[in-house]
Amino acid sequence: MDLGNFSQSLAVKDVAASKDFYQKLGFEIFHDQTEHGWVIMKSPTAVIGLFQGMFEKNIMTFNP
Repeated sequence: MDLGNFSQSLAVKDVAASKDFYQKLGFEIFHDQTEHGWVIMKSPTAVIGLFQGMFEKNIMTFNP
C-alpha cells in the first residue's frame, strides 16, 4: 500500500544558515525561496521544508 509522501516542516531561526547545514548533510535544494523565508530540500529518503518566522513549532506534512 502506498501511503503517499511525508515531509517535515521545520521552524528555523535563520533559513540561510539552516539551508547550508542541510546541504552539508547531503540534502539538495528542490525549491528555493530563501528571500521569502523558506526553502524545500530533498534527500533520497526525506523531504524537509525550512521556514523562518512562519511556524511556532515543527510540523509533519502528509501529501496523499
